Amino acid sequence: MAFWRRWSRPGDEPAEEPADLPEEEPAEEPADGRVTREGAADDRPTGEEAPTGLDELVGDEGRDRPDLGVGAQPADGGPAGLDAVAARAAYEPAAPAAPVPPAPVTGDAVPGWPGVPGWPGLQGAAAKAEAAEDAAELALGVQKSRQGFMGRLRTILGGADASGPSWEDVEETLIAGDVGGALAMEIVERARRRHDPGGPEAAVRAELAAILAPADPGWRPGPSAEGAPAVLLVVGVNGTGKTTTIGKLADRYHREGARVILAAADTFRAAAIDQLRIWADRTGSEIVAHAPGADPGAVVYDALDAAAARRADVVIADTAGRLHTKTNLMDELAKIRRIVDKRFPGAAPEVLFVLDATTGQNGLAQARSFHETAGITGIVLTKLDSTAKGGIVFAIEDALGVPVRYVGVGERASDLVPFDPEAFVAALFA
Repeated sequence: MAFWRRWSRPGDEPAEEPADLPEEEPAEEPADGRVTREGAADDRPTGEEAPTGLDELVGDEGRDRPDLGVGAQPADGGPAGLDAVAARAAYEPAAPAAPVPPAPVTGDAVPGWPGVPGWPGLQGAAAKAEAAEDAAELALGVQKSRQGFMGRLRTILGGADASGPSWEDVEETLIAGDVGGALAMEIVERARRRHDPGGPEAAVRAELAAILAPADPGWRPGPSAEGAPAVLLVVGVNGTGKTTTIGKLADRYHREGARVILAAADTFRAAAIDQLRIWADRTGSEIVAHAPGADPGAVVYDALDAAAARRADVVIADTAGRLHTKTNLMDELAKIRRIVDKRFPGAAPEVLFVLDATTGQNGLAQARSFHETAGITGIVLTKLDSTAKGGIVFAIEDALGVPVRYVGVGERASDLVPFDPEAFVAALFA
């Protein structure tokens, strides 16, 4: 007689067994001794999924069958069951697909990593439109400098009589524009000896352009090591706009097709992690963050781990703002550099120093100190649209030999544009 029951609540009367239920035939046991599930009562707990594939066919006892491609040989030496080749095919992952070759980079493209299809950069018309917009933003961003110290400089150079301009006035104007005293003297001396056919203005313009590093508008951070993502450490003092710069970089790289991970290693400043999280949401980037007050090095290490696991293209690490005179805080930057090298031996991360253009020569002293500690590889000049003294660009490249990579010319995410030295000088003299 089949056993019949129903679920009941405590206190219910037991249900009587119906008399008209026929007896169930017992499930036949196969010759190999394995128990099939066909015809057996489903006694799995509620919510458990039915077994499929190899589980359905061999059950729990058949899991350790070498003839099925897994486990050890059973002691009883039972029959083979499923064909071993079919079993292995069911459990082994499919062979990885062949790598997709990178899209060819045309002459109109903004290049990304060579050979990395995940970050091809903008192509064709999109690249041209982006470059035209960047040039227009840069020209608009230097408007105050063009009307400020450069306006006075051009008045002096253009109003000279046959004997030439007052070179002392030229030198004073350059110093007032944050070019710096020593550099201003050198520019004046070289311009006077130049005897440019275009006149004094052309001579000064040529000398200013010669200070800046050659144009590299297509620059993007490359892999920090073989098989590793690009790593950008963003450093600077408080209030220069580091976190905002990181958000703008993430926006630009994401629009170019890169997978970006942000490391919230500024665990000291209040709301820094929340601010970076907002930028991650805006730009479609991912973020790795710990609790406030956590070890910044641990945050960076976890972000690098995440980037390797998720095959991200670039990691951008925020760091706590610090005064260049605070030795212990500066040493923390050196520690983060060592952590990057530990995770990716031989790595060469990009270290971008964020400088507020309105700080003038004070910013140059900050940059020197950071360069000694962290090894700056590039400058991001923020708030260039807010100053009439854009001469700091010339001073910092001359003093450090480090190129300006980006300039901030507004509040929008797209207002961080690649620095083009030729376009910058042309905009100043426009």
